[in-house]
Amino acid sequence: MTLIETKADRTDICATVPRAHPRPEGQDRYTISEVVAFTGLTAHTLRWYERIGLMPHVDRSHTGQRRFTNRDLDWLAFVGKLRLTGMPVADMVRYAELVREGEHTFEARQELLEQTRRDVRSRIAELQDTLAVLDHKIGFYADARRASERL
Repeated sequence: MTLIETKADRTDICATVPRAHPRPEGQDRYTISEVVAFTGLTAHTLRWYERIGLMPHVDRSHTGQRRFTNRDLDWLAFVGKLRLTGMPVADMVRYAELVREGEHTFEARQELLEQTRRDVRSRIAELQDTLAVLDHKIGFYADARRASERL
């Protein structure tokens, strides 16, 4: 089961695979407090992700403590990117379910990600329009200030 697709379209800077969180060399077992430190997520959020099915099964130590792996950290980095896109949590959970179901769900996963990409591009266009309005207003005030200084 691969949690992060690694094929990137090199012509689209948004298609690059996210950089992994810095981790101790050679280590592949982390406590929840270590994952909190690496990711900036709260322990409550990590437990919630697990409870709603967004996190794959997290291993436990013999005392019942969660033991996260590098693979879990990679998944959390990807989920963080999905959150930044504005993808609804229900869609993220659906994506996680599709990943767990296996390779026969590639098409459904791709469609879910393509829809998210369309939504992100639409929001980017809206933000670019908003930026143009801000630039126009800033230019207006700068011109007005310069004109009043000449008087």
